[in-house]
Amino acid sequence: MTIKQIKEMIEKDVNYNFLKTNPHLHDKIIFLTLGGSYAYGTNVDTSDIDIRGCALNSRSDILGLSSFEQVVDETTDTTIYAFNKLIKLLMDCNPNTIEMLGCNPDHYFFVSPEGRQLIDNQKLFLSQKATYSFGGYATAQLRRLENAIARDALPQERKEEHIRQSMENMIENFKRKYSDFSYGSISLYTDISQKEELDREVFSNINLKSFPAREFNGLLNSLTDVLGCYEKLNKRNRKKDDAHLNKHAMHLIRLYLMCLDILENEKVVTYREKERDYLLEIRNGKYMNADGTYKDEFFEMVNYYEQRLIYAKENTNLPKTPDYHKIEDFVMSINEIAINK
Repeated sequence: MTIKQIKEMIEKDVNYNFLKTNPHLHDKIIFLTLGGSYAYGTNVDTSDIDIRGCALNSRSDILGLSSFEQVVDETTDTTIYAFNKLIKLLMDCNPNTIEMLGCNPDHYFFVSPEGRQLIDNQKLFLSQKATYSFGGYATAQLRRLENAIARDALPQERKEEHIRQSMENMIENFKRKYSDFSYGSISLYTDISQKEELDREVFSNINLKSFPAREFNGLLNSLTDVLGCYEKLNKRNRKKDDAHLNKHAMHLIRLYLMCLDILENEKVVTYREKERDYLLEIRNGKYMNADGTYKDEFFEMVNYYEQRLIYAKENTNLPKTPDYHKIEDFVMSINEIAINK
């Protein structure tokens, strides 16, 4: 489906009428754009059409007791975020939302003056947090791949190293969520295992003082979930699942590419025009073996991007965190407009 056809569908298809009738949306939408494979330029004939956008909070949301965070319409795969909710996600450089600010210009179906200000000020939200947010998403994609591949086909040592990386990303997220985490530390490392079934495994050193028990329980549950994802051996339907795995493999590389653009060029590039053919080759199974495993060159590619990401983080000019004062000034200026509308 062409972009023109998608735009006509949004305007005429009754399934999209909620964009005009929902009280949180209609006259409050500040931009409407594509999401998913169409936004990345990696769509195929069977790709869903995802619509993403942002709507201003109402006067009662800002000054009163009303609450609006997002509207999700499953029938049309549409998600419209409230402005204030979107800002919080952007400050964490959340991959699913920061990409909305770097779409192909032709992929924005509607942009108001306030929406243009938000898109043009994307750099306000760029920081080294991208390393952990995009890295965490990339690790999740890699975990899905490796967890779905026959266990014996993967080096156990490599799997343990990815478990460690996944757990460290979880700890980084925990640090941002709970300030009290600074009272102590947790370090992870891999070493020779004493268990017969393992060559190496992940070990931890924990030093926490006066740490809230409920938060500690939350951390343990999060780390346990990571381990659970690796320990569970999926039973695969090859015909159905290979396409999904190759899609995960493609998105893994795409996430690295987007994060590198942020760290190296201080820019959000959602539509991957230069790498489109390269990404589609991955999606079409170029790096998958006949037995459902992946070729060594794919994992070498992943390692290459991991090393580039480490170097980019250490050498980027972006700050560790965004300038919250500047963001607050921007948010107040937009919300003042929303109040007076």
